[in-house]
Formats: sequence, structure tokens, C-alpha cells
Amino acid sequence: MTPTVLVAYATKHGSTREVAEAVAERLNAYGIATFVRPAAQVTALDGYESVVLGGAIYMGRLHPDARDFMRRHRSGLAARSFAVFAMGPRTLSDEDVARAHNQLGAALVKESTLHPCAATIFGGVFDPADHRFPFSRIEASDARDWNAIRGWADDIALRFLRLEDAA
Repeated sequence: MTPTVLVAYATKHGSTREVAEAVAERLNAYGIATFVRPAAQVTALDGYESVVLGGAIYMGRLHPDARDFMRRHRSGLAARSFAVFAMGPRTLSDEDVARAHNQLGAALVKESTLHPCAATIFGGVFDPADHRFPFSRIEASDARDWNAIRGWADDIALRFLRLEDAA
């Protein structure tokens, strides 16, 4: 039977959606039926064996749609294979990535029944044109590492397939 995975995402400016689509593309390459949806539009997890949730981190907090998704689907996520990624740091410095890991961890702690099989941080995108002063003065950046994103997605695909084989 073909495993099914929902890749839900919460984004403000679209970069998290782009990463969610890249993750889904890799999962599809392994023969996994993958569906990409905005987290706010997902009403049920029926029909999905596993879930990947992606959310952007803004001002030190996981996107509200991602937090709400975990709250609304708490019992369904606890019963499925679940992985999560967050985007946010403007650089991939150890300090920025560690801060983002702490911010993602804070969101996951609030949903203590959830135990993702994998959680990671990817660099984010900042376009000053999308912001008002004083943020409009910050230099543009794109810290996404597409090789790391594809590698993480490959790892998740293999985890989901092993779980499917064990069932």
C-alpha cells in the first residue's frame, strides 16, 4: 500500500511554502503519496498516515497557524508519524540556529503529547520590501540550504517507509 503524507505549512511571505513543496517533492520521489496544504486549511487528518508540519518563526515564536494546527490536531498527530521543521534564522550561524531550535522547542513543549520523530531548523528568508520601517532597512537574506532541506526530506521519507514496513 502506498503511504500517504500531509505536508502542512504556515507561512507569512511564502518561503515556508516553497520549502514544504521541496519536502513533498522528495517524499514523492520515494513513492509516497504526498499532499501539500496550508496548515490553517486542514480540517482533518483522516487519510494521512504521517504528517510533516512546517512553520516560520517570527519575532521568536512559531507562526500562529502552525501552533494552532498542533493544538487542533493534537490527538491525530499523537497517533501518527509526525515531523516538524521551522524556518527563521537569517543566518546559519550556530548562535542563530540554536536560538531558533529553542523557539521551536518552546512551541513543542506546549503540546506535551506530541513527540515528533524529527524536528529541524532551516534558514529563513528576509525581504525588506515586505516590511515597514525600521525592518525595511535590514539587508535582504536567504539562508535556505536546499541541500540540507532535501537531505532532511530524504531522511523523513526513509523513516516513514520503515514505519510503514513495520506496520
